Amino acid sequence: MADRGGDGGRTCSFLVVAYGIQGHLNPARSLARRLAAIAGVTATLSVQVFSHRRMFPASSSGDEAEIVSDGVISYVPFSDGQDDGSWPTGSDQERARRRAATVDSLSAVVRRLAAAGRPVSCVVCTLNVPAVVDLARAHGLPLAVYWIQPATALLAYYHYFHGQGEAIASHAADPAYQAALPGLRRPLRVRDFPSFIVDEGTGGGDELSRFIHQEFRRLFEQMDEDKKVIVLVNTFEVLEATALEGIRPYLDGGVFAVGASTIPLPGAGEEEGRIDLFDQDVDTGYIAWLDAQPARSVVYVSFGSLLTYSAREAEEILLGLRRIGRPYLWVVRLEGRSPEVDRLLLSEATSAAAAEGMVVTWCDQVRVLSHPSVACFVTHCGWNSTLEAVECGVPVVAAPSWSDQPMIAHLLEEEWGVGVRAERGADDGVLAGAELARCVELVVGDRGTTATNMSAWKKRAREAVAAGGPSERSLGCFVKTVQELDGFVISTNLS
Repeated sequence: MADRGGDGGRTCSFLVVAYGIQGHLNPARSLARRLAAIAGVTATLSVQVFSHRRMFPASSSGDEAEIVSDGVISYVPFSDGQDDGSWPTGSDQERARRRAATVDSLSAVVRRLAAAGRPVSCVVCTLNVPAVVDLARAHGLPLAVYWIQPATALLAYYHYFHGQGEAIASHAADPAYQAALPGLRRPLRVRDFPSFIVDEGTGGGDELSRFIHQEFRRLFEQMDEDKKVIVLVNTFEVLEATALEGIRPYLDGGVFAVGASTIPLPGAGEEEGRIDLFDQDVDTGYIAWLDAQPARSVVYVSFGSLLTYSAREAEEILLGLRRIGRPYLWVVRLEGRSPEVDRLLLSEATSAAAAEGMVVTWCDQVRVLSHPSVACFVTHCGWNSTLEAVECGVPVVAAPSWSDQPMIAHLLEEEWGVGVRAERGADDGVLAGAELARCVELVVGDRGTTATNMSAWKKRAREAVAAGGPSERSLGCFVKTVQELDGFVISTNLS
């Protein structure tokens, strides 16, 4: 507990720790800023040194002592013992070393905040930062896990690690096998489960996938040990009401639907927007190009901030886009781009077909999805991208690859009815051009049920994130829970 500045009141101070990649950073930053908007609350966002330097390249060295403020929240880096942006895979000893380094560095952050009169009331962490559990225990702090995937995935992982794992693993090679999970309205097929679950059963997946699966297992074990762990879910109540109702009886610390935290609040200024770890391709004039296209004509293609294209898949996507014959905007990041893909894109840029579309290295996705010329979104089904599509009312072609993406594709197509799932090649995982064209025509050509469903979900999403709406009230309930754990209750502007 600490005094508030000069008014003698109490403050509740949150330390939000995020894994420093695009898909974790933006929902964590939005959450921290929304927390700080509550009366009597302060928030600090901490990411690895490597990512902090990319966020604030104009600042100083980016060492552990550096703190940056945007006037609403503070940003402070932590060291993971490597500071090169790499995932903490490798041997058990190497992972333990980096985990210990993370705890030591974040402990210094906790002490520094206390010395500044802002002792931490609660630590909040996104996925893939398991050291934060050790940090909370070491300092006797309440812990909240910020689940930045669907609530349906949370429920699936819970039951997988609590009795359903053997049955799912034994049928992992059969994508049509159905598993009935308590709390869901209908069974899930194996193909709809997160890839880390399926890979564990089939013996597939790479080192990173195995590492993440292990960390998920450890996270649920730790939540079993500490019944007071709070779970915040980046979703809104009506979008996943069944899954939220299904998981709440199993998590005693409380489950709060506080999303969608990637969607800028209505009327928010530019400071509420996203932080991009990649430079936008503003020189291409993609917004002006969109302005020149007919309404609901453009196919927008983006597979997010992690996935890269093989030369064959890039070629297939181009073949599909040409076959569709509609204007397209395609995001192909520079990071991880092979010389073969570069040559293919250069050839496309100089071809007669180039007039039909535009390729950019990065863009303001919410701005693109909000543009009236966009007809559909071909997406990898990242959760942030999915929430943005729903809020902007853009039907999707779902082309999932790994992690929670297959489950999100299931939700988009079968639960919400706002898109079509594209089938990747069984042997190579490539999205074929003919399949891409088929799915786009299905989505764009269906201005009936799909459009009606998406319009309804868009309205519900905006109601959820509106000032004083369900998500804001849920966030207020979370803050009150922490305040009670901290030994005091203060009034907020959310009562």
